[in-house]
Amino acid sequence: MQRASFHNLQDLLSPSNQGGAAVRARRVSGDSDDSYTSATNKRRLVFVANQLPLKAVRKDGATGDHEFEWDEDALFYQAKKGVEAQEDQDIVVMFIGQLSVEIDPAFQEAVSQMLISRFNCAPVFLSASNKERFYKGMCKQIMWPLFHYVLPMSPTSQSRFDHTLWQAYIAANKKFTDRVVELLAPENDFVWVQDYHLLLLPTLLRKRFHTVRIGFFLHCPFPSSEMFRAFPMRSELLRGLLNADLVGFHTFDYARHFLSCCSRMLGLEFQSKRGSIELEYFGRQVRVRISPVGVQVDRLRQVLASSETTARIQSLERQFADKILIVGVDDFDPFKGIDLKCQAIEALLRQHPEMIGKVVLVQVANSARIVNKDVVEMRDQVLAEVTRVNSKFTDYTPIELWERSVPLHERVALYSMAQCVLVTATRDGMNLVPYEYVVCRQGLEDHTKSAGSMLVVSEFVGCTPSLSGALRINPWNVEDTADHLYHAITMSQPERVVRHEQHFRYIKEHSVHAWARNYLTAFQNVCEELSSMKTYGLGFGLGFRVVALQPHFRHLEVAELVAAIPDALHCCFLLDYDGTLTQERGCSLAIPPSAEVLALLSSLVNDCGHTVCIVSGRGRRELEEWFSSIPDLGIAAEHGCFYRNNAESGWKQAKGENMLNEVALWKRVALPILESYAEATDGSFIQDKESAVVWHFNNADPDFGTWQSKELVTHLEDLLVGHPVDVNVGGYTVEIKPKGITKAEAVEQALKHMAAAGKVANLVVCIGDDRSDEDMFVGLESGGIAKIAAEDCKVFSATVGQKPSRAPYYVNDPFEVEELLHAVVSLNQKPLTKRSYSLPCLNAAASGGGSDAD
Repeated sequence: MQRASFHNLQDLLSPSNQGGAAVRARRVSGDSDDSYTSATNKRRLVFVANQLPLKAVRKDGATGDHEFEWDEDALFYQAKKGVEAQEDQDIVVMFIGQLSVEIDPAFQEAVSQMLISRFNCAPVFLSASNKERFYKGMCKQIMWPLFHYVLPMSPTSQSRFDHTLWQAYIAANKKFTDRVVELLAPENDFVWVQDYHLLLLPTLLRKRFHTVRIGFFLHCPFPSSEMFRAFPMRSELLRGLLNADLVGFHTFDYARHFLSCCSRMLGLEFQSKRGSIELEYFGRQVRVRISPVGVQVDRLRQVLASSETTARIQSLERQFADKILIVGVDDFDPFKGIDLKCQAIEALLRQHPEMIGKVVLVQVANSARIVNKDVVEMRDQVLAEVTRVNSKFTDYTPIELWERSVPLHERVALYSMAQCVLVTATRDGMNLVPYEYVVCRQGLEDHTKSAGSMLVVSEFVGCTPSLSGALRINPWNVEDTADHLYHAITMSQPERVVRHEQHFRYIKEHSVHAWARNYLTAFQNVCEELSSMKTYGLGFGLGFRVVALQPHFRHLEVAELVAAIPDALHCCFLLDYDGTLTQERGCSLAIPPSAEVLALLSSLVNDCGHTVCIVSGRGRRELEEWFSSIPDLGIAAEHGCFYRNNAESGWKQAKGENMLNEVALWKRVALPILESYAEATDGSFIQDKESAVVWHFNNADPDFGTWQSKELVTHLEDLLVGHPVDVNVGGYTVEIKPKGITKAEAVEQALKHMAAAGKVANLVVCIGDDRSDEDMFVGLESGGIAKIAAEDCKVFSATVGQKPSRAPYYVNDPFEVEELLHAVVSLNQKPLTKRSYSLPCLNAAASGGGSDAD
């Protein structure tokens, strides 16, 4: 255990103490942290939390004397010990956060240097006004109720959103970020951000360092999407979490709510991958981890063995002799349900009069962290309930309310005496009271036969899923809670022991040490992939995000393409339509090509003599009408189901002349099913193509649409057995189409046509923007064109937009596609007339330079 103090703040500012290295400090006992000063080359795990795990005592107000020491009961201190005890990890732990005491601004730098030197703790100093509005205002007054499922319905509610408090929240997060940046070694360090106070920090830090390793853990509940969507700055908070690499939650319920919010508000879908839950966010894989925190068994046993605890147990035995002791330990918080607990005790005594004089509830009520209108009203209600219930009995006090701060040794003594612990929180993040109680009831040895323990726990508490032997209650149902309490205190001893042993095994295996070590291991694994990727920033302010691309992925420069064309005897251009030659992407509206696009394509075919093929998901009649002015243009419609080499050759079917007859057969089976699902799923509709049928559910409820799509796929696969079809789901659609049809077949057909005409392709340019175009890129990448293209054929595959793709190149938007085609046309003797917008890429091409369009 280490402690450091300073007695004269002026000494800290003297030249001899510059940097804080010679601050007067005294070592008491225990761990030595001298390794911190010589560990600058080691990897660090940087905990960033609202408060540092330090105790601070002001001994003399006149001289400003403070003494600091580790808070051994703080969760993050215990996590630190777990990380440092891991044999295969050569890692140093650092903390960044606020102190529990105010430091005069004149001495903040000196105190900071001293704490970094002695504890590897870097304090963040907020101004008094910012701290008040950030913590008491935004965090506790607005965000705390939101994350506990309470919306401010009354116009006079203090929980209503306030822009000034939001600005204070941003300012505080920026202050924390600045402190992290000041001390961070971004190539080596892992930053682990803790809890809802710092939800914006991942975005702010990611903006500074694109590849910094960021983890986040939320220690409170995450509300359902119906609650969270009411928050005005919902997207900013979600994007903050998504700018982390690993996001941790206590329970799957909280993770599920987060994933639902990402789906409904940002359109992001998760996938399960080898037991992990992942979201793709602009090319980065954000992993979601369910990891309930635990307690430190050794620490509780250390306190249990102390003389203070022994003396307190003896006094409690005298005070509650021959009583059935039920214990509750809660903060005075509106969500803890203390009033419901009192009502449950009253109901128990009313239903079972034989328990009068035997059952006592000792309710420890710690002071609320902030006092506002809701806390005052709740406290008054609890006091009134306690008084009312106790007044019904003479010479007997069924409810003992301890409205004070109870030290750990006294709490441990209470636990060891209690026959049952009762938790009636209406919403709580984790709540470790049941864990502490089970450990204390076990005693000092793992193998000692315990007297057993019983837990009656609210189903709305995060620890409930882990305690399979607990009696779970709905705290709002007071009568049901009373019934479960009676069951708990009258349960047979063997059954109590069996339940206790089951709980203790779990708690011992899932300690806070294990929680920290397991999170760090997952954190390191998830960060390995990003380190090898190419990244760049996108967006402004709190909408900032990092796009991650494969290392080989680069911008298709005009100069590079133009330089390759003169050496190619025969060039082939394979172009998607929607989102590539037009600005509209995936649009169901019939938007014909612009005059400029038609002129470019006409020049490529007629003036330059290149082979050009439009490869689209649209119908053949529509495409034929739009491009009728270019008879020699190749067209592949409906993703390659129909294709024509030119207007004279006419349309051919990819699967033979009998394909449409087969389509008609399976449509008779599939369409009635699709119509029933469209009728049952509000916001969905059917698109009936010539060779395929698509059920769209992008306007339906995301969860319901997804459930319906899974059921629909199963239904269709069962009914269409024996029919030559593929049933594909993705992008909020379910598509039924002829088996084996992809755009890759259209690519093969175009190249075969060129080879048959004696024009073996020396250069292929393939550009598309969506998932269906990836089939073209894969076909060209796999080497399948070797037999139908020149041996030295150059391939330029490019996706539209900087996003993950199998294509090695990208262009930024359809305007750049036009610029590329215009540059190719300009090489011909018959250049086009001047375009209506500037072409900086052409100027670069003419001078032999590259483009800065990236």
